[in-house]
Amino acid sequence: MSETQPPRVVVLGGGSAGWITACLLHHRWHARGGEVTVVESPEIGIIGVGEGSTPQLKALFDHLGIEEAEWMAACDATYKLGIRFSGWSEREGHASYFHPFPGPVDLHTEPRFLHNCALRRRGFDVPAHPDDWFLAEVLAEQRRTPHPQDSFPFAPSYGYHFDAHKLGAFLREWAIARGVVHKSLKVTEVELGSAGDVAALLCEGGERIDGDVFVDCSGFRSLIAQQKLGAKFLPFAENLFNDRAVVMPTPHREAFKPQTDSIAMRAGWRWSIPLTTRVGNGYVYSSKYVSDEEAEAELRQAIGMEHEGDVRVLQMRVGRVEDSWTRNCLAAGLAQGFIEPLEATALHIVIATALDFAEAYEKGGFGPAHRDTFNRSIAAKYEGIRDYIVAHYRLNQRSDTQYWRDNATNHALSDNLKGLMTAWFTHEDLREINLRQHDGNPHYANMSWHALFAGYGTFPPQAKMVPLPAGLAGADRAKTRAMLAACASNFADYKL
Repeated sequence: MSETQPPRVVVLGGGSAGWITACLLHHRWHARGGEVTVVESPEIGIIGVGEGSTPQLKALFDHLGIEEAEWMAACDATYKLGIRFSGWSEREGHASYFHPFPGPVDLHTEPRFLHNCALRRRGFDVPAHPDDWFLAEVLAEQRRTPHPQDSFPFAPSYGYHFDAHKLGAFLREWAIARGVVHKSLKVTEVELGSAGDVAALLCEGGERIDGDVFVDCSGFRSLIAQQKLGAKFLPFAENLFNDRAVVMPTPHREAFKPQTDSIAMRAGWRWSIPLTTRVGNGYVYSSKYVSDEEAEAELRQAIGMEHEGDVRVLQMRVGRVEDSWTRNCLAAGLAQGFIEPLEATALHIVIATALDFAEAYEKGGFGPAHRDTFNRSIAAKYEGIRDYIVAHYRLNQRSDTQYWRDNATNHALSDNLKGLMTAWFTHEDLREINLRQHDGNPHYANMSWHALFAGYGTFPPQAKMVPLPAGLAGADRAKTRAMLAACASNFADYKL
């Protein structure tokens, strides 16, 4: 691609995925004459499974130059410092744990946590619960904002909770104001050229929309990539059992913490996500172990809404396309793949896909070398995220239902995940193995893997723990907690 000839991009489908992709590609190419058109059917709604993000959403808005106060107010958004997992383990002292987004202060405390984990893995009785070692957990527990006073220059990393419908609408208006073309039309046919590439979208009323690059954000239908171009879908059903979600909102009943709550249920887990106007609730489950009606009843009982409020039951197609970039079509969002919302990675992958695609396209247009490298990179991201999600289920420390027992004995694991599990239980260095598996760029950091293993309490039984021998010292939990408390005093209370 020459500097003077950026592509004409046509995005099929709106929602968060479509408008994020449109905004990023427009931002990158508009100054050089690139055109972006979004074709969005007025009849198709947004699925909106999950309303949380990783810190990559903050990076997106910073990249686009959108002020936090502006978009958060428009999307009922709140801050998210991490995820509190509750009920995933029956081990004593491990009823819950917090998975933080790492920040600069943690550079001082993480080594202490890892040191104690290494000792406890060997049977020495030292404290190694993740809640004791990270600033984000303290801030969330104390209901503080992620923005420190000016005198304290170490802000934590954080994500957001938001209304998915309003986020899509906000990005649509932002994009249109800057030159992205929006067409509210229903697509009836995808026209292919003589060479097999996508030539145009044919719409109701006879309008034909042509372009150079077509982005498929048509949801699970995957109208272009899978239906028209035959992109192969690779299901994750043998790794991840859940295929349904039942969702409903509730009003606020108490002051909330800036965290997502992930709470284990009989045949899956439920989320609790605080927005400024409501609380989002959803139960992600496997239809093999519980019916839709039973799941609804279980969710209603858990959130105290047995006799009021409407629910939606969503079907999830968990897996990914083999190649995200097929011919001149880029699949994004649900058309590209879906890993259940346990770690809120959906928009993370959308952002990475758009940015990586733009870079690869600029290097080689539609040439196979850069396309193939891109496809391998995106596939590796999916596989890495899948492994981390699978580990939550495979390592669970519950035995009360067949669902949890079957997950704990599931052997459909990747070699990478098997390697990390073996390393943990044989006292090897997880960091070294994680880096080696992913060529120095792992999808989940060493801290995240340790938080998962340690948060579940996957150590030798307490009865077999022994004191530290003379000459071997553990990290001081009390001093670390005192330091984190002093740091937290530089952050204001979170008040809406």
